Amino acid sequence: MASKTPPQLSPVDELAALLRPACGGLYLVSTGRSEQLELQRRLYGADDEAQVQERWRLALAGIVNAKAVILGMPTDIGASFRRGANLGPQALRSAWLDADTEWPERAAELGVIDIGDVFCVPQLLHDEMLSEHQRNQSQRALYPDLDPAIAATLPVSPLSSAERALDLIFALNPDVRPLVLGGDHSIAWPVSAALARSRRDRWGIVQPDAHTDLLAERLGVRYCFATWSYHANDLLGRDGRMVQVGIRASQRDQEHWQNTLGVRQFWAAECLADPSASLDAILKHLRERGVQSVYFSNDIDGTDARFADATGTPEPNGLEPDFVVELIRRLGAEIGICAGDLVELAPPLGESAESREQSVRLGLRYVRETLAAMLGKAVDK
Repeated sequence: MASKTPPQLSPVDELAALLRPACGGLYLVSTGRSEQLELQRRLYGADDEAQVQERWRLALAGIVNAKAVILGMPTDIGASFRRGANLGPQALRSAWLDADTEWPERAAELGVIDIGDVFCVPQLLHDEMLSEHQRNQSQRALYPDLDPAIAATLPVSPLSSAERALDLIFALNPDVRPLVLGGDHSIAWPVSAALARSRRDRWGIVQPDAHTDLLAERLGVRYCFATWSYHANDLLGRDGRMVQVGIRASQRDQEHWQNTLGVRQFWAAECLADPSASLDAILKHLRERGVQSVYFSNDIDGTDARFADATGTPEPNGLEPDFVVELIRRLGAEIGICAGDLVELAPPLGESAESREQSVRLGLRYVRETLAAMLGKAVDK
């Protein structure tokens, strides 16, 4: 007798299982829930929670025709020193609507769809770290309305769910450009892994960051904030297409990383000493490596802490915001940006209310510039 074919979901239905409406990936029951729902109503132009769900499902169906999608990953379980980046996506969206009340309408005109958040179980990171028992327990909790045979095939941890979601997104629309709102920097791993499977051009990664993130593992953990670049660099073949900008907090010198792993680094000191020459050198290096598009993975701690101290590991002597913006613009104009993110913005962690607001405003500036560079047109009003 032929074996029975296991049940399957359509790509959109599977995305609906893995994701939640914008800001809904942060699991809230009472405290903070009313503020979350109010922001969702503003984003989706909805009157109530039922209408939020309805319009979000329509947004998922629109992926096939979108030019870019916005995806939130409100997880900081992959971080280290100070937590709070799980609140980054909600803070960025709220600031965006405050700065531009007509943003949802403008997004629709631009072909940009906010497809919501990866649903993040706050105690989990990657499915490789889970016992079979824990995975089964989480599947029952996350997918109670699905056929158990289908639920058994679905991931439960934020990084694993994001990777699967991005695979589905690229299957629906191979040309769509994702803009991911983090979250700690571990979220760049699923983006890199999905791009490696979907891209047909010679792509690379440009990573503004104070830290290298080039450990093979950290305390036995394979995928986290400190390891994602190592594994993404392996996907690229260690051939110089991983470019790090703003490095200044490292236990090893520049030569070690470049000579042993084949990355190309532009440390903060050289970028500060001659910004124009550094920008030229970054673009020249990418062209020499034959890079045709870039995943721009922007850790806000690559920027000097004077401008963005609301992050888990703020570092002095970093990049100037105008330098980062010019880097984004030149990458978009001269190479092309196929995906982007903004990570490690942790709104509760700034030293003062003013510095926290300044950090969020700067994060939003970076996000809007990255989206504009991906689209090749302005997104501001």
